[in-house]
Amino acid sequence: MVKLVALYKKPPDPEGFDRNYTQTHVPLVQKWPGLRRVEIGKVTGAIGGEPPYYLVAEMYFDDVDALKTALRSPEGRAAGENLQSFAPGLVTMLYVQVGG
Repeated sequence: MVKLVALYKKPPDPEGFDRNYTQTHVPLVQKWPGLRRVEIGKVTGAIGGEPPYYLVAEMYFDDVDALKTALRSPEGRAAGENLQSFAPGLVTMLYVQVGG
């Protein structure tokens, strides 16, 4: 299993970000082909200081090919375009192999 991890910096307008993220972006992501589950969490603290991130989202897939297929799909492109409309420059995305 592999996951796409999205790390979001604190947005200038947290309320607007949250509204766009939950009402529009997440429903778009949930339509991705091959998506097994989504976990979303707000960052509440960090060891040793201010947390560098505001929100973490994890999208799980069977393998990296399924993840890439989802990102290239019309649904994946729609989610990417939506993200750029309300959170440009705020996100870092990583592919993470789950388990050994």
